[in-house]
Amino acid sequence: MSLTKAEIQRLVEARAGDRCEYCHMHQSLQGASFHLEHIVPISLGGTDDLDNLAWACPGCNLKKSNRVTALDPATGTEVRLLHPRLDRWEDHLAWQGYLLIGSTPLGRALIAAFDLNHERRCRVRQAEALFGLFPPS
Repeated sequence: MSLTKAEIQRLVEARAGDRCEYCHMHQSLQGASFHLEHIVPISLGGTDDLDNLAWACPGCNLKKSNRVTALDPATGTEVRLLHPRLDRWEDHLAWQGYLLIGSTPLGRALIAAFDLNHERRCRVRQAEALFGLFPPS
């Protein structure tokens, strides 16, 4: 039995806990809908399998586009992007107040490529804290 797109979206959203799987922003305070995102883009051989789908905020989805790699700003080395199904977020990223700190090349590359410490994102995290949504558990 195949699932409808709406059913797939609900499954991916629930699995993500209503958070972007890249920046961990909660969708409840966002003015735009989150996106069903292909971790490995179809254009690069990705599939529609649940293991290749992530829940992404519009900012992360637009920054990611069809990329699967980014530069680690500390070394200048091209590394693969964090893969929400294969990588544990906590192994690569940590919170320092409202800022994200990359503890590995994957974490640093994600922060730089997606501009995860942009002033607006930090303000959203402050607003999330007022509603008990930050830091993510």
